[in-house]
Amino acid sequence: MIKTDILIIGAGPTGLFAVFEAGLLQLKCHLIDALPQAGGQCSEIYPKKPIYDIPGFPEILAGDLVDNLMEQIKPFQPGFTLGERAEKIEKLEDGSFIVTTNKGTQHHAPIIAIAGGLGSFEPRKPLLENLSKYEDNGVAYMIKEPEIYKDKKVVIAGGGDSALDWSIFLAEIASEVTLVHRRNEFRGALDSVEKVQQLKNQGKINLITPAEIVALKGEHKLESVIIRKTTNASDDILLEVDNFIPLFGLSPKLGPIADWGLEIEKNAIKVDNTLDYQTNIPGIYAIGDVNTYPGKLKLILCGFHEATLMCQSAYQRIFPDKKYVMKYTTVGGVTGFDGSKKEAPKAVVKAID
Repeated sequence: MIKTDILIIGAGPTGLFAVFEAGLLQLKCHLIDALPQAGGQCSEIYPKKPIYDIPGFPEILAGDLVDNLMEQIKPFQPGFTLGERAEKIEKLEDGSFIVTTNKGTQHHAPIIAIAGGLGSFEPRKPLLENLSKYEDNGVAYMIKEPEIYKDKKVVIAGGGDSALDWSIFLAEIASEVTLVHRRNEFRGALDSVEKVQQLKNQGKINLITPAEIVALKGEHKLESVIIRKTTNASDDILLEVDNFIPLFGLSPKLGPIADWGLEIEKNAIKVDNTLDYQTNIPGIYAIGDVNTYPGKLKLILCGFHEATLMCQSAYQRIFPDKKYVMKYTTVGGVTGFDGSKKEAPKAVVKAID
């Protein structure tokens, strides 16, 4: 039986940052994740994708963000159960919980923080004949190592942020990038749309809209795609390609968590955002992309905020008779469970005194 103060289900950026905030309160954390490594989607799906909205980082690769978070929480010595899925939960008479994974590993904690991101997910695939024939043989649904597309002819299909961002990124790596979208309007950030248009004007991206991929060709591997701009087949475009990357998003599923008695709305867990992001079950919180409430934004920085307030609430539940006085890290420093301490600068302490 693994015992901890806060059991975090999901080891993505939000779950990892919760370890840091809990550590400042001297609360121990243990994380469960079905993936074989920490980092969630940032590690598994797009480790080399740049992220632009992390405070203090004009641009940071998703994988580097995870590395930085792992370094930040190292002093608090979190435990990890990786490659296992949280399967069952049991509430004990004292209000604490036992969570059992699909491999039978049991965890005991007074607080559960669900930080499962989008949950388990599958890519939304285009309805194309013989699509499976070319999977991992010219067709991919996510980009883990963009270097493999160096000097390749790449076609990306989609109209969201991923399609736009990867088109921009690969324009500097691939020999030819073609972005195909079935509408003239895109769903992604306006800045990304403008950047794609600039790259098109510079001849670095082929932009074909409104259009869609209607067929894949190739004897043993993908060799070409057929792009249809209108309903008239005579207008079809045969384009030689090395790789086709349809980026139509993911179909998220909560998995076993959906059967834990939590209040669910549109495949997300409803929480009280007026205070601490607690669910309808006292002692169970949901933070990050897995939760929903009025005005919810699925951004990493929002998950960081939610994790911070969750940890404050968790401390009060664990120690109802103690009054915690928050100290800024610039004043109190950071003391790890390993005995390490990052002292606050003396000048800062003196000025505040």
